[in-house]
Amino acid sequence: MIEFVNVTKKYKNGTTALDDVNLKIDEGQFIYLIGPSGAGKSTLLKLAIREEKPTSGKVLLDSIDVVKLPNRKIPKLRRNIGMIFQDFKLLLKKTVWENVAFALEVSGEATEPIKVKTSEVLNLVGLTDKSNLYPHQISGGEAQRAAIARAVVLNPKILLADEPTGNLDPKNASEVLMLLEKLNKMGTTIVMATHKEDLTKDSKHRFVKIDYGRLESKN
Repeated sequence: MIEFVNVTKKYKNGTTALDDVNLKIDEGQFIYLIGPSGAGKSTLLKLAIREEKPTSGKVLLDSIDVVKLPNRKIPKLRRNIGMIFQDFKLLLKKTVWENVAFALEVSGEATEPIKVKTSEVLNLVGLTDKSNLYPHQISGGEAQRAAIARAVVLNPKILLADEPTGNLDPKNASEVLMLLEKLNKMGTTIVMATHKEDLTKDSKHRFVKIDYGRLESKN
């Protein structure tokens, strides 16, 4: 489903974020991308959604080289890839409901389907009773679940999670992981970047270690 072929990414300041990375992620997998801050995890995810372009190499999504996609096709690409972040990136002046519905609005969805899909996904993440609250009125764990709801409301094939538990306490982190497990069992391919190796110690999912822009090990 996603493949990085001999991917190198060098920034203008001379930093090599990724160095000849080869990685294949199959449909339906749950992968932990593990490494310290600055290892290249975020850059790898940004390449997948074409927020960045590699200096060399190919990034393939369903065998399509996203690097060569014209800019007008990037929005369609990103509708197939949900993205969640460590700092949630919720719109502070919109309620939980409005944050999730907004993703559908900008994609051109009609009013009634927006109501139905927003209700369904808020129920899925357990936030129906928080839907009329603003981000500052809910906990960090609830905010991350709202961010996940916004990311999956378009029913993407792939969900990329960049340190989604980084700002959460152990209880809320566990709840977010359980939600991601649930989404994976429903068929969503998930790539989760984290610097917390302890999160993966009991997991049966595949993990990939990255440091200094190179893949150290993978299973």
